[in-house]
Amino acid sequence: MRNFIAAGMALALAGTAGSVALAQADHAGHAAHDPALTKAVADPGRSAADKARDQYRHPAETLAFFGIKPTDTVVELSPGGGWYTVILGRYLDAGTLYASAPPSAGRDALQARLAADPVLAKVRFAGFPAGADDVPDNSVDTVLTFRNIHNWVMGGKGAEKDVFASAFRMLKPGGTLGIVEHRLPEEMDSAREKSSGYLKVSTVRRVAEAAGFEYVGASEVNANPKDTHDYENGVWTLPPTFRLGDTDRAKYAAIGESDRMTLKFRKPAQ
Repeated sequence: MRNFIAAGMALALAGTAGSVALAQADHAGHAAHDPALTKAVADPGRSAADKARDQYRHPAETLAFFGIKPTDTVVELSPGGGWYTVILGRYLDAGTLYASAPPSAGRDALQARLAADPVLAKVRFAGFPAGADDVPDNSVDTVLTFRNIHNWVMGGKGAEKDVFASAFRMLKPGGTLGIVEHRLPEEMDSAREKSSGYLKVSTVRRVAEAAGFEYVGASEVNANPKDTHDYENGVWTLPPTFRLGDTDRAKYAAIGESDRMTLKFRKPAQ
């Protein structure tokens, strides 16, 4: 029994070391990204609160992995408060950015935030899921979504299918679907996907491929081996939400933001 436990601990440590090594390799591999992207991330127009999360969200490396260029047409699905929208809006100076979001107070707040900045006022808003009247068929280079798919899956009504179908319709043949999502290890109980905010890579791949997308690859740039994925209150236990308030706050702050998959898909060229 002791030998079994020791072997298990050795495998766990090896797995953690492997995750760290992969993340470090990805950071090095994405380091040579466009200087304009570095400039957009470092822009003084970004808030201090937004910049504080760069250490967890790695925006330059993530967008470089997705292969976005300043001249591209990009759709961001469910942009929330606009954390990525502010970066994309600055980077796509010769391109077009759509923010796809349903009518809500959050959308109104984001529109007001962007309208107050001359550089970001050109961001276009589309419905959600976006229809052809919002974004024409086969017109988009890249569709992006950050930490949203779990919400569609947890709703239990198949909303993720409609969203992925909309993304497929909008993209040009050969266009990219880029996904960042809270990652549930494959060996953990799939029932946790219904309430924890985490999803398995296999689940996301299944939904994307069912919509017609081809899997291109993954990056470990947003991996976090400190994340145990097993919190009673789900991923929201971790920063930035801190659902438990001050209870064990230092513990969860030391873990950091969630372990995340970063996946790249392609709409077939034919």
